Amino acid sequence: MNTKTETSPRIYVGTYHKYNCGSIKGAWIDLEGLDEDSFLEKCLELHKDEADPELMFQDYEGFPEKFYGESCIKDELWDWLELDEDDRELLEVASEAVDSEDIEDARDKFMGKYNSEKEWAEQFLEDTGALNEIPENLRYYFDFEAYARDAQMGGDVCFHKHNGKTWVFSNH
Repeated sequence: MNTKTETSPRIYVGTYHKYNCGSIKGAWIDLEGLDEDSFLEKCLELHKDEADPELMFQDYEGFPEKFYGESCIKDELWDWLELDEDDRELLEVASEAVDSEDIEDARDKFMGKYNSEKEWAEQFLEDTGALNEIPENLRYYFDFEAYARDAQMGGDVCFHKHNGKTWVFSNH
C-alpha cells in the first residue's frame, strides 16, 4: 500500500454486537493527532449506547495493512502515525526492500533515491573517491551498470523501484 494517499489515516469503528444484530452502524475516526488512549476514548464515546462495547474495526485507509486487524489495532501504528510523510514512505519502501520495520534501521540503510542503478554507481564511486584511482583517460570506459549489478549480486546493496525512482539500501 502506498502510504501517500488522498485521505488521512482513519478507521471505521463499529461493534460486534451491532454487527451481529445486522447493523454496521459506526463511524470513521481520523487517527491524525490521536494517541491510542484518545482513540479508544473516541470509540467508546461513539458506542456509549452499549454497556460494554466490543469494538470492531470494520475498515481502514491511509496506513499500511500490517497495522490493521478487525478486532485490534497493532501498537506499531501509533509509532507510525508520529512519523512525517517522508519517513512513512521510507519505512514502507525499506519494509519491502530490506525487511526493515524500524525507522532508525531504515534511515541507517538508506543510501538515496536515483533515476537508475547506473546513476547510483556513478555517484557512489565519485563520492567515495574510487574513480580517482582509475586513470582519467580510462574513466569513460568504466561500466557503471555492471558495477551496480555486481554490488547488488555481491549483497552490498539492494535496489528497489518505487514511484519511478530507484531506492538504494545498504545490506550491511
